[in-house]
Amino acid sequence: MSKIYIIHENSEWTEHLTNRLNELNLSYEEWHLDHGLVDLSQEPPEGVFYSRMSASSHTRGHRFAPELTEAVLAWLEQHGRKVLNGSRALRLEVSKANQYTALASHGIKTPKTIAAAGRDMIIEAAGKLGAESFITKHNRAGKGLGVQLFHSIDALKQYVDGPDFEEPVDGITLIQEYIKSPEPYITRCEFVGGKFVYAVRVDTSEGFELCPADACQIGDLFCPVGEEVPEKPKFQVIEDFREPIIEQYETFLKENQIAVAGIEFIRNSEGEIFTYDINTNTNYNSDAEKAAGKFGMLELARLLGKELKIVEPARL
Repeated sequence: MSKIYIIHENSEWTEHLTNRLNELNLSYEEWHLDHGLVDLSQEPPEGVFYSRMSASSHTRGHRFAPELTEAVLAWLEQHGRKVLNGSRALRLEVSKANQYTALASHGIKTPKTIAAAGRDMIIEAAGKLGAESFITKHNRAGKGLGVQLFHSIDALKQYVDGPDFEEPVDGITLIQEYIKSPEPYITRCEFVGGKFVYAVRVDTSEGFELCPADACQIGDLFCPVGEEVPEKPKFQVIEDFREPIIEQYETFLKENQIAVAGIEFIRNSEGEIFTYDINTNTNYNSDAEKAAGKFGMLELARLLGKELKIVEPARL
């Protein structure tokens, strides 16, 4: 019997989805790929496969989960299985450099960015960037890994040469121009089935680490998840959000075979939109959703159920 297979490495982030699948009485199985094996000589089981593999898996002790997932996805795709967020989505999830080149090829503006390997190259890249203020971030990131704001190359040198420098897991640090917004917030657009669901306004006044999951593992002073700030909630679903960029995003997702994603952008003082992150294992904030009456995981569960109905008769 066909079922839904969830590929992931973080049960706390996946529980919200399995709760919705149970609510809809859908058959599923979790593949927790922090370790395992792939018998390439055998055929995969029948069903619908959805990958939630995360770029930040190494922060939970699952260093090679994305590499194992890549092998599994290649195996599934070779045998023609229905895969949501397959190999192409994973390739973008684990590399912001790949994200930016892909976005640029679709005419979507991103902040000027230079990728550097080696501490001396980070300093050289900052000089070449020529921005008054700039940030560093990890190429394989998630959870705001390696994000630091600098207003001078001297300050960057002190950080890079000091004990607090965070070595990126893939060896690549990105140096990126700092887009200063007139208001301290960014916008995150959620898509399910490649279609826009809603946009969230995210307050950035207390830091860069902006994971929306309820079971967030950041452990940082500025982690917004679970905070109760009724006067000024960290996450707010924007009512009647309409922007031309949404159509561009939907085209981008379709052409890159990405079914589920959260895409983040920021506006500069002139109102220009700069897209800077694509999350293909997107999470949702329950307080913001409850207030708006919109539920991303429910939409995702319905999508998986719909795909399962399509697959089942095709295999009879």
